[in-house]
Amino acid sequence: MSEIKYKRILLKVSGEALAGDAHRGLDFDVIHSVCDVVARCTKLGVQVGIVIGAGNFWRGVKDGADKMQRSHADAMGMLGTVMNSIAVADALEKHGVDARVLSAVEMNKFAEYFTRDTADRYLNEGKVVLFAAGTGNPYFSTDTGAVLRGVEIEADAILMAKNVDGIYSADPNVDPTAVKFDCLTYDEVLSRHLKATDSTAMTLAMDNHMTLVCFALKDPENILRVVQGEKIGTIVKEEL
Repeated sequence: MSEIKYKRILLKVSGEALAGDAHRGLDFDVIHSVCDVVARCTKLGVQVGIVIGAGNFWRGVKDGADKMQRSHADAMGMLGTVMNSIAVADALEKHGVDARVLSAVEMNKFAEYFTRDTADRYLNEGKVVLFAAGTGNPYFSTDTGAVLRGVEIEADAILMAKNVDGIYSADPNVDPTAVKFDCLTYDEVLSRHLKATDSTAMTLAMDNHMTLVCFALKDPENILRVVQGEKIGTIVKEEL
């Protein structure tokens, strides 16, 4: 059995990443490649919780801006995360992984209602738990929802699988001089206004001493590499 660094993880996956090159909707080749790696992590004994964004369907703060009341737009975003969670849970089952969708909003036709104890029991049973509907409240991003769930389930680390390979001093797609960081403290991220997560998520991680690892999902094998302790992307923690 390969050595693992993180026994229990919360994996945050952006909705856009699941859309692949189409940038909207679901690319099942991408989804199955991610699920294959998650399945291999579970076989190593890693307990996996997952939070998925909804940018492949709807981003409340962006798509609803000046067109809808913010709470209504965010509600649509929460529903998008439920759709993504159902799709990924279905794919995980096809890879032989028992998966459960727990929603922050009651919708018992589609998902179980989230409680911390239910999630903990499922994780200890070896099931992958997908946390849907964010925090159940508007004005909170899925990054904040991911940190909240990670803290609640007492994860060893939160893995932020994004479209960039780490945290940079500036947007690397815009500024060619942008520098990638290997390791940062929460204070450095917040004081430099670095775009790792929103400030609420980062502050919540700091207050609860939760390690974050930010890396690119373009190669899903990075998930396994991080779990096994390989230095991938950028680590954010209390002290360097």
